[in-house]
Amino acid sequence: MTAKLLNILTGINRPSAPSSGGMILVNDLYGAMPEIHTTFLGREPVVPAWQDAFDQLIALSTTKRPQGPGFDHYVDELTREVAAHVEKVRPDAIHAQYLGYALSLAFARTAGGIPIIAISHGPDVMAAERNASEREAMNEVAAASVAIVAPTSALADRIDRLTGRRFTDRLTVIPWGIPLSDARVRDQPPTGTGPLSLVHAGRLDDNKSTITAVEALALTDQPHHLTVIGKGPLREHLEQRAIELGLRDRVHFDPFLPRAELWRRLPNFDAFVFTTRGLEAFGLVLIEAQAHGLPVAYSDLPGVGGILGGGGIPYTPGDPRSLAVALDEMGRDFHRRKALTKAALGNARRYDITSTGRRLRELTLRVTS
Repeated sequence: MTAKLLNILTGINRPSAPSSGGMILVNDLYGAMPEIHTTFLGREPVVPAWQDAFDQLIALSTTKRPQGPGFDHYVDELTREVAAHVEKVRPDAIHAQYLGYALSLAFARTAGGIPIIAISHGPDVMAAERNASEREAMNEVAAASVAIVAPTSALADRIDRLTGRRFTDRLTVIPWGIPLSDARVRDQPPTGTGPLSLVHAGRLDDNKSTITAVEALALTDQPHHLTVIGKGPLREHLEQRAIELGLRDRVHFDPFLPRAELWRRLPNFDAFVFTTRGLEAFGLVLIEAQAHGLPVAYSDLPGVGGILGGGGIPYTPGDPRSLAVALDEMGRDFHRRKALTKAALGNARRYDITSTGRRLRELTLRVTS
């Protein structure tokens, strides 16, 4: 018996390239989801390889404008453009990425009888917590959706609170994943104790709190080395702070790397440092690190320990002294680090993107039947 081919309309209102965790996730997700036809609404420029995951990629033409005095007019224009695409594509279901953002609002206002599954990525929740108009937009999209997907129960709880607990029965948790078959671990794992070769990868902004890792290195008993991979508004400040702390030779900064290059380099390190101090929707980079055999020193945010299983050591978010203690503990106790590495590899196997795709497809089938 042939499975039903699902016609899905989705999109993210950004240039169509693997430039962020959300963009990388959807590229993996719809490439791994079986028996679907996906139309993706994005923005120019389009990276050619990006199109491989989608049957059709359409570049939106409405001039993008952020929240502000012209936002409502912008959403009206975008809604008219999206309505034409909905009419042409006639999807079985709409997957509205980023709960409450402009494109999701346009989907909510044009879907008619087409079921919407809203998918939260984290930044949408942070925006709704900061701003009343963003919160109003989130509630509008939630009301128009038949299901709301979050990658963790912690994020689902925050959405539930922000929407006045009016849509609790629509919330469902589907953990994110990565293409595990592409991950590799080093042939000969490191042995012995001593200073660690650490890596941190992500956007260099206030919430990611990379400064915690830099300042922790000045407090460790052992001369660990840290490589920071990424870009963001705090890059220059972080470099200057490392110099002020006398860490010029122990902290190295590399630019943002495409995932294939990042994954090629990950097995060369001893451990990953996760420093986010506010909301983290899921932290795909945590699973990427674990899949390459790296234990994680992680800020103990709600839900993160559960994602990592037993493959990490927690520390107090935003506290360099607490992180320094965790790093020295990992460096001194080789047997503990070996056990953490084994646990990390085992835990990562829970998060294959094929499982994420299968569960989202099953949910889509249920809401369209």
